[in-house]
Amino acid sequence: MTTRDITAEEFNDTINDNDIVLVDFWASWCGPCKSFAPTFAASSEKHPDVVYAKVDTEAEQQLAAAAQIRSIPTLMAFKKGKLVFNQAGALPPAALEDLIQQVKDFDIDAAVAQQGNTDES
Repeated sequence: MTTRDITAEEFNDTINDNDIVLVDFWASWCGPCKSFAPTFAASSEKHPDVVYAKVDTEAEQQLAAAAQIRSIPTLMAFKKGKLVFNQAGALPPAALEDLIQQVKDFDIDAAVAQQGNTDES
């Protein structure tokens, strides 16, 4: 699967309609963003079950502000619509692969249930 650019209008549907979504917030003038792009694209070929989305922070300034993007690149991972990872900085290929495996292995349903139990006490 290849990466796809998404807009503010597509963002919520993308993260809510797919099991696992990685979102790369980037800009064309950002050197680290350009160096991370091939790593992100190569990873997308290895994981067809994961949606790889890219948000151009220049074109989507309101979305970047709403997502509280302070520096780029910033990578976010969502599982079943829930944010499970949020970090600025380009990841090396091995770290990205490790992150994807951790997200796949993470039991979001148990975490949400646990959070629900904590909120009631």
